[in-house]
Amino acid sequence: MSLVKKIKSLCEEKKVTFAEVERRIGISNGQIRRWDNVSPKTETLEKVADYFDVSTDYLLGRTDRKRYYDLTDKDEQDIQKELKKIIDGDDVDGAFAAFDGRILDDLDDEDRELLIASWENTLRLTKRMAKQKFTPKKYRK
Repeated sequence: MSLVKKIKSLCEEKKVTFAEVERRIGISNGQIRRWDNVSPKTETLEKVADYFDVSTDYLLGRTDRKRYYDLTDKDEQDIQKELKKIIDGDDVDGAFAAFDGRILDDLDDEDRELLIASWENTLRLTKRMAKQKFTPKKYRK
């Protein structure tokens, strides 16, 4: 996908026009459309990436991850392993160490699924926050 198409897709997600993006980041009207034929300046590309909260590598098509802190497949696998440990009551040293796995047996199916989904979302959120906070700056772009 070309740079302009990628930006157009991001504009559609955010429900803004090219003109609005250009005004907000301080570039001339029609500039983004010209990038099909002319390469943008690095500073301008960084402004667009910052506006959409994506990496420049994503804009240039070098990666499918929009942000450095987006979860990878390995992160998702780790989350599922941790969730299984929590459900089984094996989370001896983790955040759910005080949790007794037998409590799930006392819940009806709907409440059990809601509790498990809540834990999964909590694990996903904390993993993402940790990546934001602890990823060294040299790896963030």
